[in-house]
Amino acid sequence: MKKHAAIIGSGVSGIACSIWLAKMGYEVDVYDKNEHPGGKLSEWRMGGYRFDMGPSLFTLPDMIGNLFDLCEVPSEEYFTSKQLDIVCRYFYADGTLINAFRDPDRFAQEVESKTGEPAEHVRRFLRHSRDLYNITNKVFIFSAFHQIKNILTRDAFLALFSAWKLEPFTTMHRSNSRRFNDQRIIQLFDRYATYNGSNPYVAPATLNVIAHLEHNLGAFFPEKGMYQIIESLVSLSDKMGVRFFMNSPVTSVVLNGKKVTGLVSNGIEKAYDIIISGIDIYTLYRQLLPEKLAPRRLWKTERSSSALIFYWGINKAFPEMDLHNILFSENYRDEFDHIYKKKIIYSDPTVYIFISSKVVKEDAPAGGENWFVMINTPVNHGQDWDGLIRSARQDIIRKINRMLGTDIEKFIEHEHVLDPVAIERNTGSAHGAIYGTSSNSPFAAFLRHPNRRKRIRGLYFTGGSVHPGGGIPLCLASAAIVAETIMNDEK
Repeated sequence: MKKHAAIIGSGVSGIACSIWLAKMGYEVDVYDKNEHPGGKLSEWRMGGYRFDMGPSLFTLPDMIGNLFDLCEVPSEEYFTSKQLDIVCRYFYADGTLINAFRDPDRFAQEVESKTGEPAEHVRRFLRHSRDLYNITNKVFIFSAFHQIKNILTRDAFLALFSAWKLEPFTTMHRSNSRRFNDQRIIQLFDRYATYNGSNPYVAPATLNVIAHLEHNLGAFFPEKGMYQIIESLVSLSDKMGVRFFMNSPVTSVVLNGKKVTGLVSNGIEKAYDIIISGIDIYTLYRQLLPEKLAPRRLWKTERSSSALIFYWGINKAFPEMDLHNILFSENYRDEFDHIYKKKIIYSDPTVYIFISSKVVKEDAPAGGENWFVMINTPVNHGQDWDGLIRSARQDIIRKINRMLGTDIEKFIEHEHVLDPVAIERNTGSAHGAIYGTSSNSPFAAFLRHPNRRKRIRGLYFTGGSVHPGGGIPLCLASAAIVAETIMNDEK
């Protein structure tokens, strides 16, 4: 008789888990409170414009292909992506514009020609970033290092002996300040801390590993936009017999002692052999499980940053903009102090602008562009968000006008806004924290919630708020870790 598994949440990690489990012979049901699958990786349409609402920088596309290979289904029938020639375009207040080319040597030469920072400094940094990845990926990214058997391995011992290279007790900013002379380049590489919602002035320099994914391995973009990732994985899940129950919020996980026996959705209790939670770990314990079962440290761990996003339908084309664009603040440290200490929005925020219509022409009407305009913000602590949004919108428009030499507001014909309160409401991310916990500690990686706890048998955890962390590659990695853990538990 087949075993039954339920997955709570249809984000990328939840869907990936469903594929793994279906391949393992489980009957799999996926529950989600929303109308459409995707979680943070969703889409929005208005006035002829289509927007990817969440993650937009895509690396390690082979991880998608691996799921199709697992099921012996040709991935090219469902999903294709292309490598970007320019990873990101950086704009500075002094008028400097830097193209982060996909070719590391070309990128290094661009930095030298625009700032005077020696190209060899960039090359050396990217070699260092590659070393960090080679040290950490097998131990901290692609395995459940919370399990003793994964610690007592050759890779783990090699990582331990190379731990000094990780600079866990040096901040990212301090390390980058030693490696570069130009403040603009320090700022460029400091910003990778924001990829998991952290502060480069506090987070360990180990996070410099993130740059390796973009600059050494390359950034990619799906042929039809980021939501194609979800559409392709859902198609594969359907092919594997997975059932999706949308508009079906789970209100509790049912326990018999310390063993999972089922869940309750739409007032109906259903029995399952195992349950995988793909939702925010805080939300799980506070709403679906007795809080007393949560690890004590969970409530003390600092949350990641959140975001304020404006989705603008722009009835004008801006050739000076690329797919991914960053308009930097002049005082980066002050910006992070506002986010993490003052818990308000800085008046000169760094603005990220993602324009998928640069690649997917159908995402905007002819002659127009779909602008995803995002700034990092504190999580929701009951601030006056209406007031903060009004002020931030004015500051963002003023910054865009100054740095691009335009009057952007007169070209905005459609607008949708997503703030930390709405992020929490739509995705279940506690307080609107996009990445769960921050990495503002040398021990953050070790303090992330594990993918399984022996205290609750039959319950597993995946997604951005647990090990190994947030972002599409890490969420896919967490799904694979959960699948391997379940296989080992069955032996």
